[in-house]
Amino acid sequence: MLKFLIEKEFKQIKRNAFLPKLIIAMPIMMMLIMPWAANQEIRGIKLSIIDSDHSTYSERLIYKIISSGYFELTDVSPTNDIAMQSIESGNADIILEIQDDFEKNLVDEGASAVMISANAVNSMKAGLGSSYLASILTDYAGELREESQQTTAGAIIPTFTISPQYKFNPHLDYKVFMVPALMVMLLTLLTGFLPALNIVGEKEAGTIEQINVTPVKKLIFVLAKLIPYWTIGFIVLIIGMLLARFVYGISPAGNLLTIFLFTTIYILVVSGMGLVISNYSDTMQQAMFVMFFFIMILILMSGLFTPVSSMPGWAQKITIFNPLKYFMQVMRLVYLKGSAFHEMTSQFFALCSFAVVLNTWAVLSYRKNN
Repeated sequence: MLKFLIEKEFKQIKRNAFLPKLIIAMPIMMMLIMPWAANQEIRGIKLSIIDSDHSTYSERLIYKIISSGYFELTDVSPTNDIAMQSIESGNADIILEIQDDFEKNLVDEGASAVMISANAVNSMKAGLGSSYLASILTDYAGELREESQQTTAGAIIPTFTISPQYKFNPHLDYKVFMVPALMVMLLTLLTGFLPALNIVGEKEAGTIEQINVTPVKKLIFVLAKLIPYWTIGFIVLIIGMLLARFVYGISPAGNLLTIFLFTTIYILVVSGMGLVISNYSDTMQQAMFVMFFFIMILILMSGLFTPVSSMPGWAQKITIFNPLKYFMQVMRLVYLKGSAFHEMTSQFFALCSFAVVLNTWAVLSYRKNN
């Protein structure tokens, strides 16, 4: 019985002119575009400079800022009022004001003041831009200290240098952080939406009534809906992993079998959620809106873009009930850190619990008779 029902599901997918193309095209498009678009590293920050000193030191500082690649010099203003006009018109994002006696204070006192003014309408751009600029200023101050280093009574003034080592993402490339998470998002969208829309589509077409009058048990019916999309999920995962390897050069540092094991459970989780929603929906439109509502919340609170630890306390408690968070952690840990299964047992038991609860709910909530 199960074999024939699964054959029916695959035939329905194959007869659909749009669905097979979506299953192939969606992973390719998202994996090629999203890692570049969803990038929190900000470049091309428009900078307005007020150089009241016009010294060698100030010119050198300006050159260092522009050559960093993060800033684009839009104008050099004579006064703060004129620079503020650039901020208000949108021609500048940040103002750097170098005050009078900048070079003199550095030489005589070893310290000098500059002022950074940022347009905080886009708070992330203002915060990161100011942080980048402050880091460049700190580095510039370090260079000047090294150059002015002198000996006193035959002893060299002690200094130290910092050589940071970034583990698991040595070049701080945001795409390395995003690519494993995008695979999770793809699996969520395709293996969550499609089962939900499949059952509702059969309700609208009336074909599900033919199943309801047969002696097919509810468990067999739900399994027949889950298994095809479980297969589709692995196809999507393999496409994503191949693109990650050959386009971005990102390969899992851990065991592939660990990824496949967790993927098997996770697909059952999101497919079960889709089936639950479809059991309570009467139209395709209703199922799409309800599924979209839950998927958006789950994705935004999964740690896809920002760490869960940076969320408010009440939001962190809500994420305990978010299966995406656990699978997102697994993909990043295995891909970037090379974690083994015994290091992710908490995520394993959490996903197993979600799978059991949601699929049991899907079986119990399916009504053969209205």
